[in-house]
Amino acid sequence: MGKYKLLALDMDGTLLNSEKKISPVTSQAIYDLLKKGVAVVLSTGRGLAELKDYSEELKPINYGILISGGMVYDFTKKKPVTRHPLDTEKALKLLEGANAERGMVHILTVEKSVVREEDIQNMKDFRMEIYQGMFDRVTTRCNDFEKFIRENEILKFNIYHRSPESRLRNVKRFENLNLTSEFAEETSLESSPKGITKASGLVELCEYLKINLEETIAVGDAYNDIEILKTAGLAVAMGNSIDEVKKIADFVTDDNDNDGVAKVIEKYF
Repeated sequence: MGKYKLLALDMDGTLLNSEKKISPVTSQAIYDLLKKGVAVVLSTGRGLAELKDYSEELKPINYGILISGGMVYDFTKKKPVTRHPLDTEKALKLLEGANAERGMVHILTVEKSVVREEDIQNMKDFRMEIYQGMFDRVTTRCNDFEKFIRENEILKFNIYHRSPESRLRNVKRFENLNLTSEFAEETSLESSPKGITKASGLVELCEYLKINLEETIAVGDAYNDIEILKTAGLAVAMGNSIDEVKKIADFVTDDNDNDGVAKVIEKYF
């Protein structure tokens, strides 16, 4: 085996093209890399429910840094390696802010992806319409979020806002909650316990697999990839990345519609 033993891949904007699909070229490159004994790992804000549409393509992948580091998951054993729940009272404060801004609430637990039915039917209002079909298929509906939060372990709390300005108001509203909050998409604010990021998930997974961080490559495109890119042995930005990601990358590959991930595999493995 070569210098690198683990490849961590973001999904949206990285592994998935603009149609939210994994191209056959990229899929084959990943399969060939796994046969060499390299650990190919999902590094995503998605939870288990949002992976269901890709169950066949992702079947060979054994591990995931899911829910933005809120859970490291072993797909072979079908159980979490680590998980980091939000404090209940802080989650209720996030709910208050979401309601104040008439935002769409999206809660992630170990198994579930939970939303309101009325929000799914109006995802265009939150600039999230590209996900509407998936949310229709895989999410659990909830009409009483306060009760759900009090009765369940919450790993991540997403709020999809109606405008970037609305998101910024909630950033200010939540600044004393001592959480890790990341921007995603056009108006999304994703909140996790303090210190929990894709980077912390990579550290935990490397400890579990007994792989040195220097032996890892991370690939991403967005704000919530910055910490893992800084932590991995080699940081790769997609061609479609935001400028902040490109600035910290060791290498910029092609975009997600031109098999940028496959080209990383070809170059470094």
